[in-house]
Amino acid sequence: MSVVFGGASIQLARVFGIRIGVHPSWFVVLFLMIWSLTGLYEDVVGKDAFVLAALSSFLFFGSVVLHELGHAVVARRNGIETQGIDLWLLGGLARLSRDSDSPGVEFRVAAAGPAVTLVFGLACVGAGYAFAGATSFSDALAFEEDGRVGAGEAVLAWLTWVNAVLLAFNLIPGFPLDGGRMARAIAWWRTGDRAKATRFASSLGQAFAYLLIGYGLYRFLLGDVLALAWFGLMGFFIIQAARAADMQSRITARIEGLSVADVMDGEPVSAPAYLKLDRLIDEYFLRYGYPWFPVVDAGGKFIGVVSRQRAESIPEQLRATSSVDEVTQFDLGNAHAVPLDAPLESLLASEGLHALGAMMAVDKDGILRGIVTIDQVRRALRPSEPVA
Repeated sequence: MSVVFGGASIQLARVFGIRIGVHPSWFVVLFLMIWSLTGLYEDVVGKDAFVLAALSSFLFFGSVVLHELGHAVVARRNGIETQGIDLWLLGGLARLSRDSDSPGVEFRVAAAGPAVTLVFGLACVGAGYAFAGATSFSDALAFEEDGRVGAGEAVLAWLTWVNAVLLAFNLIPGFPLDGGRMARAIAWWRTGDRAKATRFASSLGQAFAYLLIGYGLYRFLLGDVLALAWFGLMGFFIIQAARAADMQSRITARIEGLSVADVMDGEPVSAPAYLKLDRLIDEYFLRYGYPWFPVVDAGGKFIGVVSRQRAESIPEQLRATSSVDEVTQFDLGNAHAVPLDAPLESLLASEGLHALGAMMAVDKDGILRGIVTIDQVRRALRPSEPVA
């Protein structure tokens, strides 16, 4: 799924500069998956069941990461950055920095994940038939328990089936599933109204979620307690995510067309990198009372942030000979910089904005031109006051 989503996670790696993390709930799913697959492989293969189960589980989650990377790569090509990819209780989530700005972009980003899953599933089928032969791999796909299935084809068969299920589930036309996002793109294209299309796709998503919950209740009445928990949880998540997406669409409609330059403070107070720390404390921190200042080089280019705490950590007797750049937290990866012409909407999911409380607006050359604070963004999101 490709959604704007937040939450704490544990970083595992970076791929193409995109943070890959896992939510603590992922470990629960990993344990349950390995436990259930161990029993399956004991029946089908008969040996090394735990190793095969662990391998299959990690390969499956690897395919989920590839699915989300499909969203992320296509989003990046269309000017939308990805805050990160998180694995969690119900699969994977690509946290996009902002919503799409056209139906075509929305459709391409949404379709990229299922396309990757389809290719991965077909690769598993091709590898299975190539290495095991038609008869043996067909037995593996049927999970025959007569001992004729080898370890390799059993893993490939399971990956084929689970990715087929993943593909079918994500193509269901209910927001926030990928199929729902594609449905929203089509509705947006037909109506020309993103908010109306989002409400339509959100309603589809909630309807599908209630069907899931109903199916879980049906299975519960047949004695399957786990089905109620699993389908109920999925249904609850989809309902909440669909409602949140609808609400976010209504909010972002208020700032559609606004850029960072429209709301920023165009006269930012910045500290030169060459300034001595004693003057920094006297002329900046004591004068203005701010907890931090942006730091610029001799040409006015934004290079980082200096905080009062870091400046005062230098012994007083050394401050007259120490300069600001020695205690600057350099803005590696432009974590606190945003282009002047960036849509204001792109700041809503900005980790830098929420961590620092502001972002530095820079021109194409990196020159600091303004500061946009979280309060300015909040004011822009408020409904317009009626005119008396």
